[in-house]
Amino acid sequence: MNILLHILMNNVLPLTVMIAVGMAMEKAFKMDIKTLSKLNFYVFSPAIMFNLLYRTDIPLKLFGQVMLFVLCFLAAQYAVLEAVVRIRQYDGGMRSAMRNSVLFYNSANYGIPLNQLAFAGNPYTLSVQILVMMTQSLIPNTYGVYNVNAHKAKWKDIRKVILSMPVIYVIPVALALRYFEVSVPGPIETPIGYLADAFIGTALLTLGVQLGGMKWRVSRSMAADVGISVFLRLVIGPALAALVVWALGIHGMMAAALIVSSAVPTSLSSVLLAVEFDNESEFASQTVFVSTVVSIVSVTTVIYLLHL
Repeated sequence: MNILLHILMNNVLPLTVMIAVGMAMEKAFKMDIKTLSKLNFYVFSPAIMFNLLYRTDIPLKLFGQVMLFVLCFLAAQYAVLEAVVRIRQYDGGMRSAMRNSVLFYNSANYGIPLNQLAFAGNPYTLSVQILVMMTQSLIPNTYGVYNVNAHKAKWKDIRKVILSMPVIYVIPVALALRYFEVSVPGPIETPIGYLADAFIGTALLTLGVQLGGMKWRVSRSMAADVGISVFLRLVIGPALAALVVWALGIHGMMAAALIVSSAVPTSLSSVLLAVEFDNESEFASQTVFVSTVVSIVSVTTVIYLLHL
């Protein structure tokens, strides 16, 4: 009960309050969601990624193990997703939206606080979570962009969009500066810190604005699709993660941290991609919202099972 209450009060409730503020702003002022989306993609998201990677000491062995897990885990998730996509016979836009809703999960503003809670602020497990967050920032800005555009645009045009995403350059620069112990000048480091601090609030407000602009008339077919997405993300996700860590022979704190990292709800990135590229934004918003609410129970269950 203590874990459930803690997750509710310190993770889910604050997120819900911020989303509610965004919904209220949309109802009152009819916000420009495209501008909010661009701020997230091109300013705040790269800033928080640079800040975390530059400030965190990550051993090379840990880096390799986490990257191997991520590759295997994503491959397993993708295999399950493809089976579902084929059975449900989704069209191009819905197919990409379903993939994004399951493959991209909230490893930053939900995953990091959850990691700190579940492992009592352990710096080792925090490093694991930051690496997972790095991949969950890079993949939506590369594969995610391709995925939502592949059915309606040429590869040449998609490639230009991907190459315009700052995150794909920020990650190697931050890692290189950290590895070679290069100091970032104060006049640059301070603004990066300000922008990084703005990421979570702006992303949640963007989700709220999107939800506030929806009519909320969910057809039976969409309700079923949202349910499938949430089940794949919150139940099948950690189950596959447990299978992967067992297959790779990963044990102890790293195994637990990787399983917990996989149990979080759908990422805000799926909404930002859907809004930015006009691809099933209503479905994307609902999967984020519903998975976040349902995660109160599912995440608590995962942590409880790990404690056993």
